[in-house]
Amino acid sequence: MAVLEYTIADFINRESWWRNRGLLVLNIYLILPLLSSVLNGLDSSILNGLQILPGWQEYFHQPQGKTLGLINSAQGIGALSGIPFSPYVSDLLGRRASMFIGAIIVLAGVFTQALCTTVQVFIGARVLIGLGIAFSINAAPVLISELSYPTHRGKLTALYNSMWYFGSIISAWICLVAYDRTGASQWSWRVPVFIQATVPVLQMMLIWFIPESPRFLAAKGLESQAARVLAQYHANGPKQCDHLVAFEMAQIRHALNVEREIASSPSYLTCFATPGNRRRMLIVISIAVFSQWSGNGLVSVYINIVLDGIGITTTRTKAIINGCLQVFNLASALLGTTLVDKWGRRKLFLTSNIGMLIVFSLWTIATALFEETRSTVAVKATVPLIFMFFFFYDFAYTPMIFSYTLEILPYNIRAKGLAIMNFSAYLFNTFNAFVNPWALDAIGWKYYLVYCGWLCLELVFVMLFIIETKGRTLEETAALFDGVRPRYTTERKESATFSRTPRNGPRTPRLEKDNTDNYFELHDSSSARSSAFGSPSHIELQEYSRVQNSVFRSHLETQSEESAITAVNHHHDIVF
Repeated sequence: MAVLEYTIADFINRESWWRNRGLLVLNIYLILPLLSSVLNGLDSSILNGLQILPGWQEYFHQPQGKTLGLINSAQGIGALSGIPFSPYVSDLLGRRASMFIGAIIVLAGVFTQALCTTVQVFIGARVLIGLGIAFSINAAPVLISELSYPTHRGKLTALYNSMWYFGSIISAWICLVAYDRTGASQWSWRVPVFIQATVPVLQMMLIWFIPESPRFLAAKGLESQAARVLAQYHANGPKQCDHLVAFEMAQIRHALNVEREIASSPSYLTCFATPGNRRRMLIVISIAVFSQWSGNGLVSVYINIVLDGIGITTTRTKAIINGCLQVFNLASALLGTTLVDKWGRRKLFLTSNIGMLIVFSLWTIATALFEETRSTVAVKATVPLIFMFFFFYDFAYTPMIFSYTLEILPYNIRAKGLAIMNFSAYLFNTFNAFVNPWALDAIGWKYYLVYCGWLCLELVFVMLFIIETKGRTLEETAALFDGVRPRYTTERKESATFSRTPRNGPRTPRLEKDNTDNYFELHDSSSARSSAFGSPSHIELQEYSRVQNSVFRSHLETQSEESAITAVNHHHDIVF
């Protein structure tokens, strides 16, 4: 008997996405959650630009030391306060509702910051903005991951964090323009702050026009609504019995059922309940720490101090370097985004870490030479080395930190796992904000040696623990961490697969109309389940889904497009 295997590649759209109305509309809708990353980049970078401006420095009396550290870490403190609660809001009320709540809080913080008159109120406003961003950045990438078309998911989730630099570019150049127009006036810093309100206003106005996550709807028992979303935007119409929709719904339903069996607790302890989950959390937390402790924090928060340290002191020169660096960062991140599906995740991480280690070592040498000898050659070398370092950093860590995290997490811990990643990143970013200025003042270039040693440890970790996830669905990727192989396989030229029941073979499953919110229920006999599957793993779940879909493919063609589907399979319907 010929052995056939169906995967999601058999059902995807082959034409250009912009010629498919459903995909075109969907990708336009996904711009709105992408703006959450733009907002994060705009707000996180605004202080870098403000510190360069004489108007801001004079208005707040040249903040230094602990005061400057508190100002820079205030947003992180607010985010740390909100991140533990954000996944509960996202899982309970939905991804869109969480983004809406975050936009309201951010908007309140932006207006408070723009109108403040004391450094204490400024710090409080930064905390409030961080609290709102916590809800937005937890829900937005999850919505993109769960709503995007299967072949677009890798690029879109990688693009999400890359858009951070788009916000950073706006921040850097707006500060420069405001300085050119108003000089040392207080409006040189108030105008850039007011511009931050643009993104939360857009999200508040438009968020309810985009569809909700199909996985969230299915988890709430609204499977017919989930199928309609997938049909409208993935299948370009109301065809809920489309093969791709059937395949995706089968994966979603089985994944949810098995994950509920594995871990019924909704707490954060679920993320550490199994060996597979603990391995996921080790990777998630580690790459979050690496994203903040690779040396990038020296320039992303304290570029003013770093440029002073190599003899660049004029305001306009600093602002131009900062603006050009952000444009370069975005270009580097977009390059990495385009290579995510070509090179694969592991190769990107390895290239990034090797490049960062080499370039940062040279950067350390150049900075040391300037501090010891005041060499102008060292100054000329340091600025290009900063750009080269950020090229390698942005090449992988900017596009991949959210993308890779979402890919390796199963649905039941996806929002909480992302919250843990965000919490870890903000925690160590806040630590950096306090420690970096003190360390640079105390030991100067020798502080760079700490990062050189840390980059060596990062490279070893990536070589040992980062696995490749290219070309897999979310459910297939999550299954890699469970370490269980399917019990029944059939040889097929170097691959192990399940065989498909021929059309003229044994009795086919009957198709029945089901309840409105029970779109795709799979009923199997107890004998078939116990003999073939036992206690299902994620991998067994995926292979079972493939077998089911191969049967559906031969029969859905003859069914009405308005019919919902229930497959009733018996043990003799599946041939191993």
